[in-house]
Amino acid sequence: MKSGKLRHRITIQKKISSKTGTGSIKVKWEDVCKVWASVEPSSVKEFLTAQSIKSEVTAKIIIRYNKNIVIDSTMRILYRDKIYNIAGVLADLNSGLDYLTLPVSEGVNNG
Repeated sequence: MKSGKLRHRITIQKKISSKTGTGSIKVKWEDVCKVWASVEPSSVKEFLTAQSIKSEVTAKIIIRYNKNIVIDSTMRILYRDKIYNIAGVLADLNSGLDYLTLPVSEGVNNG
C-alpha cells in the first residue's frame, strides 16, 4: 500500500477496568497509539453482504503492520469525533507483515 493512501490520523484505544473504593467497576479508555490509516466506507456490495450475514461492519480501516502494537476486537478506534468498534483484524494476503485491515462498525463502545 502506498503511503499516500494512509492519510487519516486515528487513535487506537484499549479498555481499562478498575475497582473503585466502593467495589464497583470503573471503565475508562486509554490511548494505545496514534497511527496513519486509510479509512474507507464499505462498498455497496460489502454492505449488502454484511447485511445478509447480520454484520454491522460499516467501514474498513487499513494501517501499517507494526510488531509492537497488538490489536484485537476488544479495542476501539477514534477518528473525526467518531468511535469505531473493531470487528476483527485481517493481515494482508501476501506476507501478513505489510498492513492490517480492520473491519469496523460505527457506534459507542463504552465497554
